[in-house]
Amino acid sequence: MQLPQYDSIPDHDSDHDLFEVRVNDLQPTQMCIGLSEVWSRQQDFHTQSPKDQRRYLRGKPVPLVRNRLGQLWMVDRHHRLRALLELDPSVACFGYVIAEIEGESRESALEALQKRGWLYLFDARGNGPKPAMELPQSLLGLQDDPYRSLVWKLKKEGVIKPQPLIPYHEFRWGRWLRTRPLPPFSSARLGPALPAARCLARSEAASHLAGWKGHAN
Repeated sequence: MQLPQYDSIPDHDSDHDLFEVRVNDLQPTQMCIGLSEVWSRQQDFHTQSPKDQRRYLRGKPVPLVRNRLGQLWMVDRHHRLRALLELDPSVACFGYVIAEIEGESRESALEALQKRGWLYLFDARGNGPKPAMELPQSLLGLQDDPYRSLVWKLKKEGVIKPQPLIPYHEFRWGRWLRTRPLPPFSSARLGPALPAARCLARSEAASHLAGWKGHAN
């Protein structure tokens, strides 16, 4: 499977100022999420005090792209922020700007993001790429992709290594798994697909994908 070219996502460092922003003001750069991960993160957030949650969010800032009007697009952290937004519509997070866009229109911003490989334009059924203007403008508009949920579970189990600087790393794995036979499953019921998915993710056939570990755990 030929993967699109992309620019690595800059990690937060002293060259990027950190600032607070309302989650509801951020526009997503992907069409779907895996609800299994969202539900898991909500359980974690329920156990945190407001102070602990704020400290956690400061340690996990959101890479953002900003246009001349100050509008912001998030290039990562969609799952944790969707989880928070469902719990509290007024919640804020911390972010840092990784690119400034000269244009003022949404179309010009999306075009610039697409050139950098920072858009994921496949829907929850794996169809695409769709036109960039079809992206939801709110995290609450993202569809549920069960293959993204499945890959999250494999990563959580240590079958796949995290690759935080690769845009939409988990979706790349999900696109590959869609080409393999798996029993019926859903984000609410991953169990039927997990044994076969583990074997597939550890196989040599998956060795071209970033984060592949083979049979070593």
